[in-house]
Amino acid sequence: MASCGLLLSGCDSGPLRGVALDPPKAIPMFAFTRANGAMFETKPAGDGLMVFFFGYTNCPDVCPTTLADWKRVKARLGGDTSRVQFVFVTVDPERDTPDVAQKYAEGFDRSFIGVSGDSATTARIQQAFGVASIRDATTADAEYLVSHSSQSFLVNGEGRLVSMYSFGSGWDALLDDIKRLL
Repeated sequence: MASCGLLLSGCDSGPLRGVALDPPKAIPMFAFTRANGAMFETKPAGDGLMVFFFGYTNCPDVCPTTLADWKRVKARLGGDTSRVQFVFVTVDPERDTPDVAQKYAEGFDRSFIGVSGDSATTARIQQAFGVASIRDATTADAEYLVSHSSQSFLVNGEGRLVSMYSFGSGWDALLDDIKRLL
């Protein structure tokens, strides 16, 4: 029960619906250059939350479904939408420039953030979150696929990963947990 109090930070409405990390995992800060040239940093959000997903813009199924689910979550947050940042991180920086990643994320909601980094930054952020990805080695053309982890990650205002959501676990689980933590 003590761990629920730690994760929920003052809420008394039971455990999180996602896969809770106990204890929450500290995530280092990463910096990405955005399409407009400004920097985006994955720094703690104070009284807000951050939701992360690692994918790529040419993904045929998991990525568009996940961002469509995020759109549903955001639509139901009401006045709390400004306290949650939804961040799409590409695992395919060769094709997904900062501009491409941002346009893809904005295609689902104008407030969603799409970022792309160099190979080293991409590898470090994937390692911090425990995300795996691998390019299909059977094709050399520009239409290659990338196999990748498919969870969404919820990070609290202290920069700690508190819960993960497997693909297909239902957008309502993420929504409920965001509401509990806000």
